[in-house]
Amino acid sequence: MFNGYYGSTSESSDSDAPIDDGSSIKTMDLNYLLLDGDTIQNHLDEMCKRSRPDGIDTMLLNHNAMLSLPPAINRFQHLRVLDISNNRLTHVPDFVARLPLTTLVAKNNLIDDDGFPKEFGCSAHLKVLNISGNRLSHFPKQLLSVTTLEYLYMGSNNLVEIPKDINKLIRLKFLCLGGNHLSDVPVTLGMLDNLKALNLSDNSLESLPPAIANLKHLKSLMLHKNRLRTLPIEIISLKCLTEVNTIKTKLVYSY
Repeated sequence: MFNGYYGSTSESSDSDAPIDDGSSIKTMDLNYLLLDGDTIQNHLDEMCKRSRPDGIDTMLLNHNAMLSLPPAINRFQHLRVLDISNNRLTHVPDFVARLPLTTLVAKNNLIDDDGFPKEFGCSAHLKVLNISGNRLSHFPKQLLSVTTLEYLYMGSNNLVEIPKDINKLIRLKFLCLGGNHLSDVPVTLGMLDNLKALNLSDNSLESLPPAIANLKHLKSLMLHKNRLRTLPIEIISLKCLTEVNTIKTKLVYSY
């Protein structure tokens, strides 16, 4: 017997959700049950026998013991939110990229460079992606084609560089790259016109490009635990900037 929740919420947290007639959104909640992939597969199969999978908008499978994702997830073709965080996943299958997701949370798993979906660039609706706390050493190139992204969390991986093509993610509002092995920031990051929050903390940065000052909507800049000695003087032109954290850096202040 499962203690999971299968119900509905009164409204969507995403104004761009496909249900625009005020109808409720159904959620399948199987989190914190420590279930393996086969057990979850059996539960999804059973659910599909009892009711139409098209009614499920949100699926919460976080904090379980999955080594791989159950293929039955692919039957939920109206899925908008999928949380598979805090499992033991080593890869995300390509069928996930073909779901109409707006939010994918896959943080705190064991996903490496070969475990990211090759078809991920086909995602046409994704706005929020959290793949923090995995084993990525390179920024997945296919991510650069997901131009709908607004929130990207890739902290606590093993990333060694930010791709120069990062400016392709033109809708990004929040970018978290803290807790990696970054040593420099490409000038092109300054072309992310919609960026409001940038987290580069806990890396090996020694300097920032003056192009950071082109981020006119930037409100929060997290730089703590780096090797920075100075910041670009141009940064004072950022009128929206209200939060700058430089704790545990080597910054020398002149007045």
